[in-house]
Amino acid sequence: MTAFILWYFIITFLGWLTFPLVYSLFPALADRGYTLSRAAGLLIWGYAFWMLASLNIAQNDTGGILLALAVIIGLSVFSIFNRQSQIKNQKSLIVNFLKSNLPLILSTEILFLIAFAFLAFVRSANPELVSTEKPMELAFINGILRSPTFPPQDPWLSGYAISYYYFGYVMTAMFARLSGIPGSMAHNLMTALIFALGAVGSYGILYNLLSARNMQQATRNLFSSLLAPLFLLLVSNFEALLEVLHRLGLFWVKDSTGQYVSPFWQWLDMKELSLAPLVPFQFMPDRYLWWWRASRVIQDYDMLHTPMEVIDEFPFFSFLLGDLHPHVLAIPFSLLAIAVALNIFLGGWRGQIDFPWGSRLHINYTGFLFSALVIGGIAFLNTWDILSSAALIVGSYVFWRVREDGWRWDRLEDVFLLALPLGIVSLLLYFPFYLGFSSQAGGILPNFMYPTRGAHLWVMWGTLLIPIFAYLVYLWRGEKNQSNWKLAFSLGLGFALFLFLMAFAIAWVGSYVEKDFVFWFLDSQGMSASAFLGATSLRRLTYIASLITLLSVLIPALAHLLPLRATPEMESETIEISQTKIESQFILLLITLGSILVIAPEFVYLRDQFGYRINTIFKFYYQAWMLWSLAAAFGSAYLIQNLPRIKNIIFSVVIGLVIFSGLLYPVFSLLTKTDNFKPFYGFTLDDFDRLTRENPDEAAAIQFLRTAPEGIVAEVVGGSYSNYARISTYTGLQTVIGWPGHEAQWRGDFAPQGSRIDDVAKLYTTTSWEEAQLIIEQYNIRYIYIGSLERTSLTVKEDKFKIHLKPIFQQGEVSIYEAP
Repeated sequence: MTAFILWYFIITFLGWLTFPLVYSLFPALADRGYTLSRAAGLLIWGYAFWMLASLNIAQNDTGGILLALAVIIGLSVFSIFNRQSQIKNQKSLIVNFLKSNLPLILSTEILFLIAFAFLAFVRSANPELVSTEKPMELAFINGILRSPTFPPQDPWLSGYAISYYYFGYVMTAMFARLSGIPGSMAHNLMTALIFALGAVGSYGILYNLLSARNMQQATRNLFSSLLAPLFLLLVSNFEALLEVLHRLGLFWVKDSTGQYVSPFWQWLDMKELSLAPLVPFQFMPDRYLWWWRASRVIQDYDMLHTPMEVIDEFPFFSFLLGDLHPHVLAIPFSLLAIAVALNIFLGGWRGQIDFPWGSRLHINYTGFLFSALVIGGIAFLNTWDILSSAALIVGSYVFWRVREDGWRWDRLEDVFLLALPLGIVSLLLYFPFYLGFSSQAGGILPNFMYPTRGAHLWVMWGTLLIPIFAYLVYLWRGEKNQSNWKLAFSLGLGFALFLFLMAFAIAWVGSYVEKDFVFWFLDSQGMSASAFLGATSLRRLTYIASLITLLSVLIPALAHLLPLRATPEMESETIEISQTKIESQFILLLITLGSILVIAPEFVYLRDQFGYRINTIFKFYYQAWMLWSLAAAFGSAYLIQNLPRIKNIIFSVVIGLVIFSGLLYPVFSLLTKTDNFKPFYGFTLDDFDRLTRENPDEAAAIQFLRTAPEGIVAEVVGGSYSNYARISTYTGLQTVIGWPGHEAQWRGDFAPQGSRIDDVAKLYTTTSWEEAQLIIEQYNIRYIYIGSLERTSLTVKEDKFKIHLKPIFQQGEVSIYEAP
């Protein structure tokens, strides 16, 4: 409880320190950036600390963290006095804003506290960090805490720095150090903090959008804006509804042999749901790990009908699972990027930057630099998210220029004038990170044989698509007399995009550049090129419903984004519409980008070690959920506020049923995951409490190593998603090699590992001290750890260590030897 309160006050104090700065950064937003001040402050604070430590100006310690905090204080003070030279009494303006927006301030603070406390309570009922990739995340946090400076040491590959987007773990380590808590507690608290930052960030974005439409309904907007965190963080896909229907025995009948069969569930083809439910039927899902299936809705098969698991995670699943992965850590900062785009879209950073060659960027230096800081931070937090964030910011700038100067070829120049300098500056701002970063990504491959089934697409996206479709239909009916040409143009654009992607795919099959890979790929499917193209085209036609659905979102959104035709009769009407539908244009931009992110994996995927689109779907869908959830929330609020009475009632009932269905997953999954909030070891936010009770000898050894001098530790090596590498994970000390598969993913191949796996095994199993000594010297090993996992995984020959090394810790089955 003490740690929770301390974190709450630190982040709240940070938000208040940063608010004078964000007040000047977001002049076009109704909330002046207040709802995003915590996220903005954390980004700037984290960046300042990381850069100071990377340049060896500061150490990775409390002093360095406080020095970085002083940077924020200095920037906020500067923003006040700098603005005073332009606007008299800037301080009183901020005070007057706070007084006049007290309901917004109070609702934001209450929402933040409730969201933070809610997820902290959930994590305290299920704090274990022993499954999926939580050990990896904990290892990064502890490794950063243990590193004297940056780049931080990789705890799972001795002698190397982390080769991963680790910015979010730097922020976590900063809070852990300031609050004096271990990484095993900071992991769970940071998960709760990200949830709360996501709640107020999305709340603020929707509030600003609704206020841009009508400032006269401020009180109503405060309540309507709660739909944003609801759709983003709580509403889930339809899988839980299917679980309930399945558990109730719906659509199951007995055949002549007395076995339950169901053509419907077999057609749906969602693995466990294809199997008959247990008898007696009931309402509550109770199959082991039933909640996991919601993140694996999409089902892919190769041409040999081999099932290929696809990850289609969404925010609430992430928070339920408790993984503090980069895609989760990036949520509040992706929302910050959306707020930056909205501020640009509304004309918040008017100014000019003149280039030497005579071109002009119509944005001020402050806005440009802050945009670069945010985009670069997104790449450092979760590199995948830079696609949508950068596209949204550049697109918002272009559409603002359209409102200012109309559609002309200059808009194409605007794209490059902002995108290229922004990309270069964002790269330079975070350049130390890229010096040590490598990736497994190896280009783009065409997706022939993995089209998404329409049924699976609707199970995944239905809770967001229904309000989005309703909103698009409403807009379409309001502009029926002006939309035909825009529809035709958008259809042509969509068809051109389809032809381009198909041409890329066909060209790839006949490519000489990828000739060897193409032959290997076709051979693995047992087909010639012509047979493969024919079979995959037939499959795509069979699954055409998904593409029709997605184009039904993309094409109307594009049509509404296009300008009206400039005819003399329509000139006055054009001006009126462009003034009254500014917020709708921004939402349509979100819908368009989200549609592209969902459509893209239907035709292409990023080449990586997985060999198919599992990771592309995962990353693209997650970004699309953020964009579409805001659009669904806005569309719902907009229609509830504007539909006439009867239609309003009908829509409210429909959207109420959608939200109810989407909330089945959070309710039932929380009860299942926490065992009805009856944790086995009691409520705690520190996973180390579990370890202390399960294995007190190992817990004592880890506590000993946490305070021991710096050094490389040897421990038994095993596969990913396991208990191996647990000593380096909990202590932050570097081990010779942790999870080999993950290290290969982070660095692109296994080459940096060399013979480490075999060498560590030999260190434990050889009877020769000379062989062991060579390995100790080769990897500069200081601590040799022998616990129960080492003894069960290998035939440990401990006598050589007893004779030649000093035991510095012994308790139960655990011994730690120190090499001189």
